[in-house]
Amino acid sequence: MPNTPRLNWFVFAGFALVSVVVFGVAIALPAVRPLAYAPLRELILPPPEPIVVSLLYTTEKTDWLNEVVPEFEATHPQVNGHPVQIKLASTGSRELILAVLNGQAKPDLISPASSLQISILQDQSPNVFGHSVVNPADTANCRPVLRTPLVMVAWKERADVLWGDNPGSNMWLKLHDALIDPNGWATYGHPEWGYVKFGHTDPLKSNSGFQAILLMTYGYLGKTSGLTSDDILSNAGYQKWFLQLEDSISQFGDSTGTYTKDMVAFGPSKYDMIAVYESAAIGQAANAVNRYGQLRVYYPPATLWSDHPFCVVNADWVTPEHAQAAQLFLNYLTSQPAQSIALLKYGFRPTLASVSLDQPGSPFQQYAGNGFLNSVAPEVETPPGSVLNTLLDFWSRNVKR
Repeated sequence: MPNTPRLNWFVFAGFALVSVVVFGVAIALPAVRPLAYAPLRELILPPPEPIVVSLLYTTEKTDWLNEVVPEFEATHPQVNGHPVQIKLASTGSRELILAVLNGQAKPDLISPASSLQISILQDQSPNVFGHSVVNPADTANCRPVLRTPLVMVAWKERADVLWGDNPGSNMWLKLHDALIDPNGWATYGHPEWGYVKFGHTDPLKSNSGFQAILLMTYGYLGKTSGLTSDDILSNAGYQKWFLQLEDSISQFGDSTGTYTKDMVAFGPSKYDMIAVYESAAIGQAANAVNRYGQLRVYYPPATLWSDHPFCVVNADWVTPEHAQAAQLFLNYLTSQPAQSIALLKYGFRPTLASVSLDQPGSPFQQYAGNGFLNSVAPEVETPPGSVLNTLLDFWSRNVKR
């Protein structure tokens, strides 16, 4: 019995020593923090520094990201014991790529509106960094998250006169002929409508405008793959046709969302039809009711998707921990909760197959009468980045704006 106090003292001393060691290790290594004695841990140990993932993205998905980022952070994601936080910054698709290339922005994660911009960045970044800073083949670090096709949105009364319920394979050719006709709608029996008014956004600022001129080019050439720089620079017939169509546009918008809102606000006095994202059309479908007739969606004969890829940047400013944290966020964005919100509240098509377009509350059911379809035409091939740059450069040098 006389030895019992001494034994207790040794036990206490051993426990204290282990606690001090654990607390010391927990300070140095936050991953060990859960092993420390909980009541004292929260009083004594400083909270681990967060890993802040900087995301540079395009504005079309601002509302969705503002909703899902707090939900992601509420799951308490961690990398080596450090909590993960997301820092958002938005810009245009073209500006995003240029900002990375010229060093104005050093994000950990980027998300332009479509893989067209990723193709350009993949093509041009080796000239700046010595290697490509994105790799679409690495699906753990670079993958589409949302999908929405480019569509033609038109006032149904006008579209019925021009091409009926289905524009068909000659949609772009018919549109061109109507736009350059000096008699305008009079040729179609409606002189009171004036000239045919079509628009799309500035392809140097907005992805939807970029997609529009690419689909026009494919439409004129009558193909869906194999586009080359020679098709653009050495085809006088194409150049004349293309510039006639573009010169008929009175104003190129900076933002797809704003462009769509303007069409609904001002009606056919400003636009008869515009090329925009399907998701933007869904967002304005309710606002267009009982304004200037029915606002209807028409799908081009060949499709281009805005697939909103999220790609971890492979650059020296992105640490392995930041890359791992970005992967956690990317995994959450492609999870059932985030994908369902994207569909039901914001009109994006999910990339997760288990999220059905036909589920209750889906806008594809709610606005089916406006022409929204579950299935669309096959997609055109995404040309190499060098060809895409040729098209943008040709537009920049020759189109009045």
